[in-house]
Amino acid sequence: MSARAIFLSYSSDDADAARRICDALRSAGLEVWFDQSELRGGDAWDASIRKQIKECALFVPMISASTNAREEGYFRREWNLAVNRMLDMADDKAFLLPIVIDATPEPAARVPDRFRERQWSRVNDEASLDAFARRVAQLAAGGARDTDKPIPSAAPAPVGPVPRPRRSALVAGATVVLARACISAAL
Repeated sequence: MSARAIFLSYSSDDADAARRICDALRSAGLEVWFDQSELRGGDAWDASIRKQIKECALFVPMISASTNAREEGYFRREWNLAVNRMLDMADDKAFLLPIVIDATPEPAARVPDRFRERQWSRVNDEASLDAFARRVAQLAAGGARDTDKPIPSAAPAPVGPVPRPRRSALVAGATVVLARACISAAL
């Protein structure tokens, strides 16, 4: 697999859903690293998975009731490897694309904190699966960053130190507020 591949991470309990998502992404012309079709007998599977996470273009963790129910599982290691890779990435780089495949509520999901920083996709029917495949194809082609909204252009950064309020101004302001509070209390 090339560095343009999409890595699909899932609990073994969700293998059928993972296969459907893999097939939809491949039908959209995308290269997908899916362990059931990529690992062969005798492969050093742990090393192969780590290498693919280190080199993949996009990482798609599948979140479900199954992942929520499991306190341990190799998919959690994959998730943490992806999060660790993100430490070296710009915040707006498209890499992590969490998907929920059932009714698991986001606030209750047992996921790394970095997953909560990204917009999740709900992929639970053909229409949402097609929409997700189109979005992944757009990101894989470099057509957008990690957000659907355009990133506003920022004003040029000021040169030199950022001015800070003077301490005397802060003390004077606090004195005025305190004096007003005392007068109000006396009335």
